[in-house]
Amino acid sequence: MENKHNFMETESITKLLIKFSLPAIVGMLVNALYNVVDRIYIGNIKDIGHLGITGVGITFPIVILIFSFALLIGIGAAACISLRLGRKKREEAEEYLGVAVFFAGIISFVILVLIFLFMDKIILMLGGSEFTFPYAKSYLWYLNFGAPAVIVGNTLNAAIRSDGSPKMSMTTLLIGAITNIVLDPIFIFYFNMGVKGAAIATIISQYVSAIWTVYYFKSNLSKMKLHTKYVKFSLEKTKEICVSGSSAFAIQIGFSLVTYSLNKVLKQYGGDMSIGAMAVIQSIITFMSMPIFGINQGILPILGYNYGAKQYKRVKETMFKAIFMASTICMLGFLSTRFLSSHLVRIFTDSKELENLAIYGLKIYTLAFPIIGFQIISSIYFQAIGKPKMSFLISSSRQILFMIPSVFILAKLFGLMGIWYATPVADTLSTIITYFLIKKEIAHLNYLDNEKNSA
Repeated sequence: MENKHNFMETESITKLLIKFSLPAIVGMLVNALYNVVDRIYIGNIKDIGHLGITGVGITFPIVILIFSFALLIGIGAAACISLRLGRKKREEAEEYLGVAVFFAGIISFVILVLIFLFMDKIILMLGGSEFTFPYAKSYLWYLNFGAPAVIVGNTLNAAIRSDGSPKMSMTTLLIGAITNIVLDPIFIFYFNMGVKGAAIATIISQYVSAIWTVYYFKSNLSKMKLHTKYVKFSLEKTKEICVSGSSAFAIQIGFSLVTYSLNKVLKQYGGDMSIGAMAVIQSIITFMSMPIFGINQGILPILGYNYGAKQYKRVKETMFKAIFMASTICMLGFLSTRFLSSHLVRIFTDSKELENLAIYGLKIYTLAFPIIGFQIISSIYFQAIGKPKMSFLISSSRQILFMIPSVFILAKLFGLMGIWYATPVADTLSTIITYFLIKKEIAHLNYLDNEKNSA
């Protein structure tokens, strides 16, 4: 059993990247369909589609918040598990898996209760108006029931990749997404449930996916096992999981705060229509970004295992090839927004006013898209090798240090146009910081490799 993970330090990096990242990319693209498909169907509901998609856009910070805890625990646990497996400590890795599941269950229950208690206030705070409030509440009320499935399911799915089964991780996401795609039109149109139908279809698919992940670790499919005796609280392990996952958490929390900030200033300078345009833009960006996060998910166990095994040349090779892959995807995404923006936006709405505003915003919003792949890969690198503070710095610099101030400052100076420009400004500044941190880290890896060879 102990030798079943050794291929991580013997197989070629290119093969490992294909083996782990390709399924993860497909899985993340499919996972993105949860929200994107909801918005496509909602945006095309007769007469109220533009209000419905704006209402869903208003709730997006809460959706991101729930997912941020899934990443905090899931990626944190995956990093801890990968490092232990690299050190040939399988039982200790299983202990982290059990603690992560317990922590995920507790956190998801707390979030579910808090959202129900303060739902109306939350929606109004996020920019709900008399026209969009009913749709936002209808969507969020049902969607909130899916919080345990999202957090526990994503935690276990991240561990599946660390277990050396990236295709199974992809299958998990496919099961949920296909279920959602099939159920969405049934609940929205056939049962005439509208916005709440989209939410119900989503939570059913999330629970189907989560149940599958539990089955995986209880079956003969897995190398690690989810032992009931390890599903318990451990302060030390919980703390390490949180520290290891803090970067991914910071990215999502920052994204949630950014979306909240955007909704506030958009409502002030552009009204409900501009919030709807931003919802469309974020759906397109989310879908284009998912392959990069798929690469991230794929390389995390490769980096963690090889760093734990002191295979520093393989660590560098993994990082460089991952940056190249991510940058290529970003460039393709950038070009698609230049030449296909109208076609992309029309998928979500038949409102001409909303379409024109979203096209204009999308082209500005993505000006710095070609360089963000480098930053995202750099962040996961530090996380995978057990340097969460550096990862946190990279992640938070874009969202909190640069993006939020840019939104308010540029909005005040240039109005609605300034809001669209806030994103490329923040992306550029944070990438400059990331470049110097990575340059220093490469020198450190070279030092460790020389020291190892000398010994």
